[in-house]
Amino acid sequence: MIAKSEKMDALAENIVEQQAIKGRSLWQDAMARFVRNKAAVVSVFVLAFIALLSIIGPLFSPWDYETIDWATMGNAATMGYPSIETGHYFGTDDLGRDIFARTLQGTQISLMVGFLGAAVAVIVGTLYGAVSGYVGGTVDNVMMRIVDLLLSVPYMFVLILLLVVFGRSLQMLFVGIGLFAWMDMARIVRGQTLSIKNKEFIEAAIASGVGSFTIIMRHIVPNLLGVVIVYASLLVPALILTESFISFLGLGVQEPLTSWGALINEGAKTMQYGVIWQLGFPLAFFIVGLFCFFFIGDGLRDALDPKDR
Repeated sequence: MIAKSEKMDALAENIVEQQAIKGRSLWQDAMARFVRNKAAVVSVFVLAFIALLSIIGPLFSPWDYETIDWATMGNAATMGYPSIETGHYFGTDDLGRDIFARTLQGTQISLMVGFLGAAVAVIVGTLYGAVSGYVGGTVDNVMMRIVDLLLSVPYMFVLILLLVVFGRSLQMLFVGIGLFAWMDMARIVRGQTLSIKNKEFIEAAIASGVGSFTIIMRHIVPNLLGVVIVYASLLVPALILTESFISFLGLGVQEPLTSWGALINEGAKTMQYGVIWQLGFPLAFFIVGLFCFFFIGDGLRDALDPKDR
């Protein structure tokens, strides 16, 4: 009996040792920390629901975003209120267009501007900053002075000027936002690259004859993903705010296309006539979407911050 008990104790100790040896990777640990952030997890599901609704929602609406309901045109305050019977779930605007369909279409435009703009900024800014920080010397000085020069230009003024001179269009909006969105990312990546370029694993790669571009792509950029992901999650709402501000000024997307900023601008004009749903529903989508992005960004920052491990 004593021998059997000793064998059981040894087996239990062996299992405990195996569990202790088996660890979690950096990304597994970050995922576990992110899941513990309830606000960030809820925000992910809410944002996914908003994005999914903007795609499949129009399929369940009898109206599209540009069709005019002549029965409510000019009478939105008395006849264009939200109603399931008429198929106007969010009501209509003063031109008789369905607010539900236009809100979902505006959600698609705003999210597309945010995600595509952030993707361009991440790709260009990460490569630019990593090359600048790794190469160093004169190349680094020249590249960073170019960034400083571009940052000194009034960003909003240039964007408005481009839209006025070349016309309002979604393509020009992407060009204007893409011209400047990558520069802060480049400076952040360059600073992080300077802090890891002299690490042992980089020196070992250099000693083994690995090329500079390969070192940047295989060793430096992967070690910057945590910082890049966190900044990208905060860049998306910033770009959405920029697009919404431009559209609020009437310089964004052209009719019949719309966005959150354009819808809020149109809704603000009809508040005095009692058409509160034209402002309320797009504004609710706008606020909830931005809060979701901010909560997700905070969750990613806490999950990927090495100081909190």
